[in-house]
Amino acid sequence: MSQWSQVQQLEIKFLEQVDQFYDDNFPMEVRHLLAQWIESQDWEVASNNEPMATILLQNLLIQLDEQLDRVSQEKNLLLIHNLKRIRKLLQGKYHGNPMHIAVIISNCLREERRILAAASMPVQGPLEKQLQNSIVSERQRSVEHKVSAIKNSAQMTEQDVKYLEDLQEEFDFRYKTIQSLEQGDKNSVLMKQEMMMLQEMLNTLDYKRKEVLSKMAQVINESDVLMNNMLLEELLDWKRRQQIACIGGPLHSGLDQLQNCFTLLAESLFQVRRQLEKLDELLTKLTYDGDPILLQRPHLLERVNFLLYHLFRSSFVIERQPCMPTHPQRPMVLKTLIQFTVKLRLLIKLPELNYQIRVKATIDKNVSTVSNRRFVLCGTHVKAMNMDESANGSLSVEFRHLQPKEMKSSAGSKGNEGPQMVTEELHSISFETQVSLYGLTVDLENLAFFNNPPTATLSQLLEVLSWQFSSYVGRGLNSEQLNMLAEKLMGQQISYNDYQLSWAKFCKEHLSGKSFTFWVWLEAILDLIKKHILPLWIDGYIMGFVSKEKERVLLRDKMPGTFLLRFSESNLGGITFTWVDQSENGEVRFHSVEPYNKGRLTALPFADILRDYKVILADNVPENPLKYLYPDIPKDKAFGKYYSCQPNEVSRPTEGGVKGYVPAVFIPISKILYDSTDPHSPSDLLPMSPSVYAVLREHLSPTVIETAVCCKFFHS
Repeated sequence: MSQWSQVQQLEIKFLEQVDQFYDDNFPMEVRHLLAQWIESQDWEVASNNEPMATILLQNLLIQLDEQLDRVSQEKNLLLIHNLKRIRKLLQGKYHGNPMHIAVIISNCLREERRILAAASMPVQGPLEKQLQNSIVSERQRSVEHKVSAIKNSAQMTEQDVKYLEDLQEEFDFRYKTIQSLEQGDKNSVLMKQEMMMLQEMLNTLDYKRKEVLSKMAQVINESDVLMNNMLLEELLDWKRRQQIACIGGPLHSGLDQLQNCFTLLAESLFQVRRQLEKLDELLTKLTYDGDPILLQRPHLLERVNFLLYHLFRSSFVIERQPCMPTHPQRPMVLKTLIQFTVKLRLLIKLPELNYQIRVKATIDKNVSTVSNRRFVLCGTHVKAMNMDESANGSLSVEFRHLQPKEMKSSAGSKGNEGPQMVTEELHSISFETQVSLYGLTVDLENLAFFNNPPTATLSQLLEVLSWQFSSYVGRGLNSEQLNMLAEKLMGQQISYNDYQLSWAKFCKEHLSGKSFTFWVWLEAILDLIKKHILPLWIDGYIMGFVSKEKERVLLRDKMPGTFLLRFSESNLGGITFTWVDQSENGEVRFHSVEPYNKGRLTALPFADILRDYKVILADNVPENPLKYLYPDIPKDKAFGKYYSCQPNEVSRPTEGGVKGYVPAVFIPISKILYDSTDPHSPSDLLPMSPSVYAVLREHLSPTVIETAVCCKFFHS
């Protein structure tokens, strides 16, 4: 089943996540129509290879043309129109930069794998349980209900103000009519009755003014409570989910719901503000001793402005944290002179603000950093917010071409001309703007990046590490793998749950007896999986995180030839395999090969190495010792679908080849050293097929065979 077919079978909450990232990256219509073809291309390699990316872009356009021919025959007018528009867009946008579309499609495929992995894995830890409980919380539903109620109350008060205005106009008309009469007419009985009617109207006006002001005060009070006790709590929950998503956790959502609540509340407060302005107009036409408008309006207006001010300040959020397009799973990790993107959003979506808010990006503004190095942001760092074209729409701005560049001090310019040391530093990127609307001016500022990392419990850290693997390489870690990592970090302990782990312990201090940190070791493994053994990892065939002691416990009682795959603890980015067999007297023996790293795996796929691996026995008979993947899966059943070619055979010269030569053959062989349990013994090279071995025996001595890595043979 294709990856896209699996995606379409996901639950609706996961499909919404798929829709979210396709909405901003790549046309989903193309992904759907060309599913099989897209998945069969190596977009990740093309993202760093311009000639290959150019060919893939051309082929993509050809594939779209073929789809256009097909739908033209079906006379599907809407689809024809959309495909023509998409083809024109793709050709125009990526013709000069084909590697960019390769990056985008590679990222989309990776995101699909991430979501598929998240959908297939149960909730693992307290952080994710907390997230799952908070996403559709009772408080969220209550917020939406209360915001709607406040909006209704503000609209009803609007009608009361309108009634008050009509009543005052009638009073004003009658009063002016009486004032225009002659003095004699004013003393008539009819006039006295009219004066009594005016007094009653004035009493009614006073009562209605007090009633309207009371209703406004109630709307303001409810808005205050809602904003500070509930709405801002929901926003903090969203920010918490965003933080966790940035370190590999479940994709966060809920910003559209928050936007709806922020917008409705802002509209309600602006409506009350206009009502207070209308009362001020009424005040200039009619006032009296004890006038409630004169007494209460200034305080209510001050409260409304205060709430609007803080509502706007809170509504300015970073929707997508800074991220390099080539590393979408590593937001907030930036490299100097490498472009990154960041998206900001104003949760108060009012049409009057479209293209009126200009946002400026700066780095390390008024922030002291530990480093003496200072940076500036190159690229377009001032842009206007505008309404996007998504289904729900938002008032947002996306910076796509920012890049941090180090400032060179004039005094030390000569010293800075040489190569710079690569260092890890925390810097702060800020975004600022100003909103002016209906006479209200608010300065807004927001910070990207999370500063001063706190300590964390080991159980939280392990859950985050599982998210990292799920996010970056499509499969999280199980409890046994996480226990091994805990032991790697802290040594053997009875319980790890309450242990507080510092940032330095995680990524600054070297592991015991090693020249590298825990994070450097883990990062190298992630890179190895991603680039060389990803399918094997996703399908769960790599145990990976298991100590040498544990692997012997697991293999001891298994059939001879049973093996497992684990990551090297002493070699960065290395993977090895260990198998078990028995001596003639029944003694259990374990054999481990020297770890394969990315340099060696570039030459030959790991699955082919497992298939063709040979050892030289005492009688110089080559044998493949790998029979069953732990616990008892036949090797070919586990890895057969990953084999890239048939087993190596000796190539014979042909008329089309280079005369006199046989193509080079990679030969991984080991010599069993039964008296050693050293993890680096036997030392392997590259696999050798029986036919190649037969030729070698005819022309080379056993000593040469045991040390050969890559040979070219001259055919006389």
